[in-house]
Amino acid sequence: MQNRRTFIKTTGLALASAPLLASCLNAESRKPMGLQVYTLRDQLKEDLEGTLEKAANIGYTKIEVYGYENGRYFGKTVKEFQTILNNVGLKAISGHYYNGRHKPEQVGTMTNGWEKSIEDAAEIGQSYMGCGYIHEPEQGSVAMYKELCDILNIAAEKTKASGIQLFYHNHDFEFNVIDEQVPYDLLLENTDPDLVKMELDHYWVEKANQSSIDLFEKHPGRFPLWHIKDMDENGDFTEVGTGTIDYAAIFSKAELAGLDHFFVEQDEATKDRFESIKISYSNAVRLA
Repeated sequence: MQNRRTFIKTTGLALASAPLLASCLNAESRKPMGLQVYTLRDQLKEDLEGTLEKAANIGYTKIEVYGYENGRYFGKTVKEFQTILNNVGLKAISGHYYNGRHKPEQVGTMTNGWEKSIEDAAEIGQSYMGCGYIHEPEQGSVAMYKELCDILNIAAEKTKASGIQLFYHNHDFEFNVIDEQVPYDLLLENTDPDLVKMELDHYWVEKANQSSIDLFEKHPGRFPLWHIKDMDENGDFTEVGTGTIDYAAIFSKAELAGLDHFFVEQDEATKDRFESIKISYSNAVRLA
């Protein structure tokens, strides 16, 4: 039988550890947090591994990459980059690529060397590959968007064969009406819904005066990836949870959207970038 002093000591330790245990359980139940590393583009140039390690120390467990070209990520071979990811404890599950029309000579796009891109993406464990941006000359006509749909459908057939899902990532210009048609609607209607999914950037949807939830309701299951960032009262970028976007309402529709992964992204920041992604991480954990 334990004496009173032992009982008090044991009980005190149990009570003291309870918040920590609850915190651990809560952390395990949350979706792992992702980061689109374009947010840290300047820092990555100075210290690739150190920058990724700092992101991991904040709590991020997965990343979305960009800038792949000719078999290299951030100037590193696939094996070198995978070693860095292993060292810091991050998984690169998604990546942004170009469709290839802007610079036809660039190797690693959907129209030039796509098979090698898929091979390298699979090697580092990506389950998603997508078109992250189209340049201004590609944005001006319905014909250009329909051509893009063909490129996406063909590229998606190839990624599917390797077990990778293709997607398209939006900005706000896809919602600008051209010849009485909305380009984003064209993309949704002229790509195979099973082959081509959407990565919805909620900031740019709001910037275009559109509704993410309306899109979910019109096209359920089409949005497995999200970019989350917030908008201040002036319409500029700010950290998740500090602006005007109702992320609680958006996350309440995650199942309808078909959400699989979401990534914090801060295109521009007035704060130190690491402080910025730490604020977004803390608030996103609460909101999600």
